[in-house]
Amino acid sequence: MCAKLSNIVNDISSILVPKVCFGCNTHLLGGEHLICTTCRNDLPLTDYTFNVENTVDRIFYGRINVKKANSFLFFTENGIVQRLLHHLKYKNQEVVGDFIGEWFGNTIRTNGFINAIDYVIPVPLHYKKLRKRGYNQVARFGQHIARHLNAEYRDDILLKTSNSRTQTTKGRLGRWFENKSLYTLSNTIELAAKNVLLVDDIITTGATIELCAKALQESKNIKIYVASMAVVPFLQN
Repeated sequence: MCAKLSNIVNDISSILVPKVCFGCNTHLLGGEHLICTTCRNDLPLTDYTFNVENTVDRIFYGRINVKKANSFLFFTENGIVQRLLHHLKYKNQEVVGDFIGEWFGNTIRTNGFINAIDYVIPVPLHYKKLRKRGYNQVARFGQHIARHLNAEYRDDILLKTSNSRTQTTKGRLGRWFENKSLYTLSNTIELAAKNVLLVDDIITTGATIELCAKALQESKNIKIYVASMAVVPFLQN
């Protein structure tokens, strides 16, 4: 009886407030979740693995010692991925993080791309921004990946110490000089000799990851891996 009542309520809700695709804004059909079948098939997967060198790896060459880096999707202006991430960051749609994290986490696990990750650590938000937004947009993405890797998700070790303005329009050097002391560790001993997967939503110039990785390297003998939801495609060149 309760199940039937719940289905009735959901049906009424779908009629009054139709669920639409985050990618193209068309109404979702039965069985579709967040994005329609067409948009799902059109998602620009990078098909990169953690086993073979890729363009995300090359972003960090000569800058920071990252064992392996990877991104799940290509980000393009006004594309499906941009709209998904916009809903995640600004529309309170944390389910987008679940969607991408579950898919990417399962891909990593089933293909055996990386093993023996001890901690999955998100790029942190400053506590003022976290309080304003109510959540770190990377959290649920990282939590799903941690579950698939049998790793521990930790958001209390890498901390952001200053609330900077958006960095998306700045070059790497501009970000570096403004933000070089933004990140710190609450505990350097706990990460010593551990394998850490650092996760973020989107990699543009790689400056944020570089700064976070430098902070993580305050722990001795740490090995750092990187995974993001998306990467800006011009970095392929």
